[in-house]
Amino acid sequence: MTDNEIRIEDPLANRIASAIERYGEDGLVRRAVGLLQGRNEGEEVLLYLGGRHARGILDGAPALYWPEVWGARALLQVWDDSAASAVLDGVQNQAWRVREMCLKVCAVRELGDVKALKRRLTDENPRVRAAAAHAVAVVGSADDRPLIEALLRDPEKDVRRAAGEALKALA
Repeated sequence: MTDNEIRIEDPLANRIASAIERYGEDGLVRRAVGLLQGRNEGEEVLLYLGGRHARGILDGAPALYWPEVWGARALLQVWDDSAASAVLDGVQNQAWRVREMCLKVCAVRELGDVKALKRRLTDENPRVRAAAAHAVAVVGSADDRPLIEALLRDPEKDVRRAAGEALKALA
């Protein structure tokens, strides 16, 4: 399949819909989890989930953590409970972008061990802290309020904003 058939310039939602047509929902979830876990799921999957950015990797740019991020991001739109353990493992990934995306999936899918998610409230990366605040607000309880309130004093404005939103969600 070529880039034109996959339409790598299309928005992600369109590419996901096309990938579902090709692989089915279960098949796409399996492939997204494979990427998240660091497996090679083939060029087509990279193009569907990474779009034009994947073309750069396929042309020789370093992959870094991007396929893992794209695998997690796809799980925001297509889901099966079989993906849960991979997402929870991803919350501990060494790459902050993977941790952040997995935390976003946890919030959307109402997934996670609140204890593991709370550890990310003190992550060195502010975007991870912000995503953790949202995730803890979804899967946590009122008992977690003080941990999120502490983020209201975070040096990063976006973390403070996320903490405020998370506290409203907990209320």
